Amino acid sequence: MFVRKVGNSHKYSHTTEVARIMPQEDIIERIKNYERINIDFSPKIPPLKKELDKTVIDVRYCVISPYAFVHIYWDTKIYELVYEIEEPILNPEEEKYREQIIVAMRDMINFQTIVGKNKESLLDYIDKRFKILAIEMGMDISYESYKKVFYYLCRDFMGFNEIEPILRDYFIEDIECNGVNSPIYVVHRIFRNLKSNILFKTNTKLESFVEKLAQRCGKYVSYAQPILDGSLPDGSRVNATYTKDITSRGPTFTIRKFTKTPWTPPQLLSFGTLSPEMLAYLWILVQYRMSLLITGGTGSGKTSLLNAVAFFIPPEARVVSIEDTRELNLPRENWLPSVVREATGVGDKKGIDLFTLLRSSFRQNPDYVIVGEVRGNEAFVLFQGMASGHSSISTMHADSVDTLIKRLETPPIELSPTLLNILDVVLVMTHAIVKKQETRKLKEIVEIVNVNDDGTAVTNTPFTWNPMDDKFYSKKTSKVFEKISARYGLRVDDLELEFRRRTSLLFKLYQNKVFGFEEIQNIINEYYKKPEQVLKRFGIQ
Repeated sequence: MFVRKVGNSHKYSHTTEVARIMPQEDIIERIKNYERINIDFSPKIPPLKKELDKTVIDVRYCVISPYAFVHIYWDTKIYELVYEIEEPILNPEEEKYREQIIVAMRDMINFQTIVGKNKESLLDYIDKRFKILAIEMGMDISYESYKKVFYYLCRDFMGFNEIEPILRDYFIEDIECNGVNSPIYVVHRIFRNLKSNILFKTNTKLESFVEKLAQRCGKYVSYAQPILDGSLPDGSRVNATYTKDITSRGPTFTIRKFTKTPWTPPQLLSFGTLSPEMLAYLWILVQYRMSLLITGGTGSGKTSLLNAVAFFIPPEARVVSIEDTRELNLPRENWLPSVVREATGVGDKKGIDLFTLLRSSFRQNPDYVIVGEVRGNEAFVLFQGMASGHSSISTMHADSVDTLIKRLETPPIELSPTLLNILDVVLVMTHAIVKKQETRKLKEIVEIVNVNDDGTAVTNTPFTWNPMDDKFYSKKTSKVFEKISARYGLRVDDLELEFRRRTSLLFKLYQNKVFGFEEIQNIINEYYKKPEQVLKRFGIQ
């Protein structure tokens, strides 16, 4: 309620004057003239550093400017780090306005018509409809209240409601909801597993949110189809359940976020994931079309390594990728990305699976075939493709070479040992704790020399990581270098010289903090054409 001034005085009369509601025409004029606020959904990423002593951690940074902040601190009551989202607090009247506007706007906004618009157009679109509804409903709303309600409208209609600030946090890898009245947990790149202050209090609200996830993934979820697997428009991977029949706490969801631009090879060096020697070795293997299989557990960094290795594919090469859900982001033009599709109706009862896409890919004249993850009978087609001369890079869940071979030889894959000999190298990723800090490491690079009929493998391990001292070790002999030498008519000594040069170049890029996505790709592409010029520029003999 607004109170008018008495005459020219700024004082209010408590005896003769009575506060009056502002006339409707004044409200209309005032709301029409409210300046639309600017909301930045991608503010500057703050520098964060790891702390060995968690009890001293107390950081706060913006994720949606200027309205949503993250506060991470040590909670002395529960003796753990917590992750709190801070947003504008609405008073009861503002909360009422917000609910009324949201209900009314749902009938006005067709998501399909606005999804293609840019951010500024969307903000204008929501602002105009908010003002129209506020005037039609006779809301006597102040500018401060308008700004707060406008933020929540943008957050919910453009984004993902309560989860949107977490999704906007650059440092978040995973968002995990275990059901109703259970705090949402996040996996932070710096501080790892944290409990948040966000939770869904009712089954209905959580069901509605899972439905929204399904809609944005372009999929359908219901009591008949209660499991959701899909990808959000930004590439984040979603797995969700819809009913208590599946998960006793009610609907659940897990969102795996991916960086918009993949980690570059020098960035992986800065994280201590692998050594310059390992990267240089992989560069040579990719150039000469060796077949690689990246293995490891869930969240061990397989996809990140795959994206980084793809930087080394020669610029003129044709790449075909096949995935369940879109995770790869390759820095190249001659790339054909394929994604599986579920059954769409009566005429399409099976959908398009990995097996079908992979079989089709070999008719598309690829130089390199990349498979996001091998699980079943598509492995047979992948190894047949390797045998016919197509270089392949893929990932698979296995924590060692022995485990990998057992998975490949037993149902549902059942590859013959003869076909396994086509594989050149296995990269084993691991999720480890070093000096009380969680980290990802390339545990070992294993060359497959021979797989015997009984399934035992003869291997050579040129590179390993030692968890005791957190150092990478290498040995001089490489069976794959000998294979490249025989296949391409190159001297092993020349390959080893090239290996040392590329090791020095990658280390220089890391030292000089050359991490940019396009910059790294341009340097690698230039190296293929004018290696001496690139080496000279970085002072390498």
